[in-house]
Amino acid sequence: MFARKVSVRLKPNSLDKFTNLMEHEILPWLRHQKGFLDLITLALREGSEVATISFWDQEDHAQAFNASGYPQVLEILEEILDGVPYVKTFEVVGSTFHTLDPARPHHAGNLLQNPSAPVGCVSFETNL
Repeated sequence: MFARKVSVRLKPNSLDKFTNLMEHEILPWLRHQKGFLDLITLALREGSEVATISFWDQEDHAQAFNASGYPQVLEILEEILDGVPYVKTFEVVGSTFHTLDPARPHHAGNLLQNPSAPVGCVSFETNL
């Protein structure tokens, strides 16, 4: 399993709009992307910066989204972003998060498909 972390600053007073766009436009679209599993959205209390962590079943699905879907997400959010998002892709090597959205199938109760496999770490960075 892979996770993509995207961090970016928001223009002043745009956190509500960001949250609305994520909930009503981006997340429903993400749910139809091959290999997408889940999304966590984080924000600083004052709303000046946000981060999202999306979970993907395979690296190639995460990379395919990065190549084709991510530019569309940037277009949707461009008027509220204050700078260039920082993107980093990680291999998930451990988790205590044991359940996924029941509407989407998953292989096991643990996010790792093979928890007994040797632990490794893969990370990819891009500045788009």
